[in-house]
Amino acid sequence: MISRLKRRFADSEFFWNRHANPASGWSRVLTGPLLLYAIYVRKWRLFAAVVGFVLVNPILFPERDPAPPGDEGWMTKGVRGERLWLGGADAGRANLLNVVNVPVFFLALRAAVRRKPRATALATAVTMGLKLAFVNEMAKLYDRETTECDDREAA
Repeated sequence: MISRLKRRFADSEFFWNRHANPASGWSRVLTGPLLLYAIYVRKWRLFAAVVGFVLVNPILFPERDPAPPGDEGWMTKGVRGERLWLGGADAGRANLLNVVNVPVFFLALRAAVRRKPRATALATAVTMGLKLAFVNEMAKLYDRETTECDDREAA
């Protein structure tokens, strides 16, 4: 069932064409730390605003104009790679990065709830590093898949 939902989500042209706008991806980068900060300082309006932003972000920005092949930015490639991954493409170590990131994020969440500044900052930094490494793996996946597609078309 989850696999079917992932594939259906991966097929949404409207969603992915807008989310591929680099402003969408880059603006989401700070949502994790902002969410943890809101919890740490007990600013529930900020928490609600961040959650709301995360929900509307992928469709908030205009559709990304197609760039010439091989000329897309890193974040756009990362988003396009994520779509391929959700569609069933093998992402290799990206899956491991996601699995490791979940407990680290929960450690950051726990530290923020308990108001432990160093633990919150450290776990948040590790979470961010893992997230950016995941985006990098998605960009590599996109490059691999589009190169393989180009190679097949040339043959």
